[in-house]
Amino acid sequence: MVIPVPDSSIPAAIGFSRVSGIPYNDGFVKNRYVGRTFIEPTDSLRKRGVGMKFNVISENVRDKRVIVIDDSIVRGNTTGPLIKLLRQAGAKEVHMCITCPPIAHPCFMGVDMGGYEDLIAHNRTVEEIRRKVGADSLTYLSLEGMMRAVGSAEGYCQACFTGKYPVPVDLTSVKTGFERGTK
Repeated sequence: MVIPVPDSSIPAAIGFSRVSGIPYNDGFVKNRYVGRTFIEPTDSLRKRGVGMKFNVISENVRDKRVIVIDDSIVRGNTTGPLIKLLRQAGAKEVHMCITCPPIAHPCFMGVDMGGYEDLIAHNRTVEEIRRKVGADSLTYLSLEGMMRAVGSAEGYCQACFTGKYPVPVDLTSVKTGFERGTK
């Protein structure tokens, strides 16, 4: 069955289900009072947030081969624990499909996703990421496929995927440097 990681992946999971003919169902219940875990300031807060944010609907995943649709993998702190929760709930297989390319470069345009050392896709192959998160398979949408899905490659920053920034950036800058007034 196809399940989304709520909420941002619901439309993609519905579309994947329709095109593939694989049934769609909810696999997770999301605690709406926990915000975006990938932007928490510390690793321990991000990991704790994932545990508080999602519960598995065991009846929907037990003894099933599950295709999980998610919008991205940034640090990998959410993906691995979600896969573990699904396996603990009795899923036979867990296959991850990500609706964007691997995020291998930090954002210097304002999204706090960490530096190169924080990004799971930086200097790792898809197979290495798959093993690290514990999925049976891992597939990313290509950059071309993603741009086709949004209707145009124009007007979108793609730097976190390509490393090509729309303006010159200081690659040694870090978020905490701006907070402290230093690099």
